[in-house]
Amino acid sequence: MTSSLPAAGRARASSLSQTIDVETPELVVLSYTIAGVGSRALAALIDSLICIATIVLIMIGLAISSTRRGVSATPGVFDAWAAAVFVLAIFCVIWGYYVLFEGLADGQTPGKRLLRLRVVRDGGYSVTFGASAVRNLVRLVDIQPIPSYAVGIVTIMFSKSGKRLGDIVAGTIVVREALVREVAPASAPVAAGAPSSFDTALTEDEFTVLERFMDRRGSLDAGRRTALATQLVARLSATNALSGDAQDGTALARLVRLYESERAARARGAAARQARGAGRERNVLVATRSPRWNAFAATLAIAQRHGLRSLGEEGVRAFVSEYRDLASDLARLRTAAQGRETPELFYLSRLLAGAHNLLYRGRALTLADVVRLITIEAPREVRRSWRPVLLAGALLFGPALIAYSAVVMHPAVAATFIPAGMLDRAEEGVRRAREGTGYIPDPQIFRPTMASQIIANNVQVTFGVFALGITAGFGSLLLLVLNGVSLGGVFGLYQSKGIAKLLLAFVAPHGVLELTAVCIAGGAGFLLAAALLLPGRRTRKRALVENGQRAIRLVAAATVLLLVAGTLEGFVSPIPSWPLNAKFAVSGATLVLLVLYLSAGRLRRAAPAPQAIPQQDDADLLALR
Repeated sequence: MTSSLPAAGRARASSLSQTIDVETPELVVLSYTIAGVGSRALAALIDSLICIATIVLIMIGLAISSTRRGVSATPGVFDAWAAAVFVLAIFCVIWGYYVLFEGLADGQTPGKRLLRLRVVRDGGYSVTFGASAVRNLVRLVDIQPIPSYAVGIVTIMFSKSGKRLGDIVAGTIVVREALVREVAPASAPVAAGAPSSFDTALTEDEFTVLERFMDRRGSLDAGRRTALATQLVARLSATNALSGDAQDGTALARLVRLYESERAARARGAAARQARGAGRERNVLVATRSPRWNAFAATLAIAQRHGLRSLGEEGVRAFVSEYRDLASDLARLRTAAQGRETPELFYLSRLLAGAHNLLYRGRALTLADVVRLITIEAPREVRRSWRPVLLAGALLFGPALIAYSAVVMHPAVAATFIPAGMLDRAEEGVRRAREGTGYIPDPQIFRPTMASQIIANNVQVTFGVFALGITAGFGSLLLLVLNGVSLGGVFGLYQSKGIAKLLLAFVAPHGVLELTAVCIAGGAGFLLAAALLLPGRRTRKRALVENGQRAIRLVAAATVLLLVAGTLEGFVSPIPSWPLNAKFAVSGATLVLLVLYLSAGRLRRAAPAPQAIPQQDDADLLALR
């Protein structure tokens, strides 16, 4: 029984390219060409150069702004804020470039657009913003060892559908949108659906051999061309294909006449000799329908450049109607081709693949969607995923407690796993505690820079904890344990020196949010691990995609918390004049806000999940969204 749902895709390799078949809601199989490693690497190089150029332009812009300011009473303040902007700009370019372009530009970065590549979801649907975020955050694993992309390249080479790890988790593929030539219309019209009353002189296989020779004859030297033409004439004469041809003229001339005759017969809709059943319909189908295919191709080109809305409401309805008719043509043509990869089949499949991508494109992301994700969906997912989040918390705080106890009882142990710089800071902390100057120096003008650096670093760590979940959770586990040991060891070191209040006064304002965010990110990583190790009744492929969409909501929640925590760590935590009680008051306030945030949406009924596949009758309305 044929399912009405699109198949996950069946990859196959030809002599020149790798393709994947996708079944559409109209029960028609479309073929997508998988992008190769070379084209993807070149697109990535172009995008990297654009990112570098953007960062350089930002630097130049800030330098020009600084110069035009002239002399100011507080030059350091502007420089500090400029540095903070630069740090955040670099972070946004590195992590936001691919996510935003692929999520908002229908799967194409500028590099991919130049090379006619596109990211699509399994099934040929447009990539969503969430899928784009997942595939590009997991890039942190694909680029290892930095910056060779060895993991990603190896995965692409061994994957039947050319997927790197990010594509596997996001449920996406990178396809090549090859240019296709128009199909030549029939020289004499044939009634639609009318079978031919005569056969061609050649079978399909014989015509394919002749066509290849005619295409290559210009590149052959004279001697080789004559020899091949003579052999081909002898072969075709044995099948009586040249029986009606006059014997005058060279072998090449006879082949040219035969080729032109065969092309004209096929253009009129003649069936191939020895063709049976549906195979006899192929040429008449091409002859009668190719003008409509070419007209649809022209309309598709306009829609791809300017969007479906440029066609107008009636134009969109006509486009959808033609799409369905051509889908029927493709199904008939596939049956008639009997497994052969014909030029017409390639052409029509590419047309419908482009139209399918437009018609089933997801609704554009709006500001309301972003607000809902951050305020409703992300907190709701944290509550739903409390088990993996709790596991992450145990792996963070358990080792922290062990390390704390070990250092408090045996201070000499600290030197075995705490960095030398942190040991020196603890020694300096004794003096700072005595002088009341705080945990670290607090040059107020550099607080914006410090806050931006902290935010960028912490969010990147969160991304890493999530992405390493693809290692069956071992990478996420290792990061959590190491951070826990470091956290507990440092607190134990300060406690052993009697200056724990110094460190606590620094950590208290931002610690609640920051540590909660790390646990949530760990939970996101363990969702990926659960898909690999405990998929349940789902396939691992499906489990990864579904858990990846859940995990990205956890990453969104963790990022929001870290933005606030980093701001507090840069502007509030270093203030030495605030007493410990005041710092604890800030910590208590963050705890209350955290509880309120994680409770968001609890009393609201969850919106029904959108249909993954639009009904055919609604496709034209979907196109106008």
